[in-house]
Amino acid sequence: MDIIIKPIITEKMTAQAEKMNRYGFIVDRRADKIQIRKAVETLYGVKIDAINTMNYGGKLKSKYTKAGFVQGKTNAFKKAIITLAKGEAIDFYSNI
Repeated sequence: MDIIIKPIITEKMTAQAEKMNRYGFIVDRRADKIQIRKAVETLYGVKIDAINTMNYGGKLKSKYTKAGFVQGKTNAFKKAIITLAKGEAIDFYSNI
């Protein structure tokens, strides 16, 4: 099971990373906090203080097109907000 799907790189998460040393990740919906902690620590080599997780359900979307009325649903996902220890940092742009 691949735990970490992708990091969240938005203006809000970048501001939290600079001020509070918090980083966000989209993770597998079945992963628990212990698995997320191990995956982040081994992937980035950092020490983690706290992990907060949030489950998001898919939203219903609909639109009217030339072909008719189209309905669908966005994917559900799980978000993990990770607070690192003092002096630790993650650089997402190092391997570009």
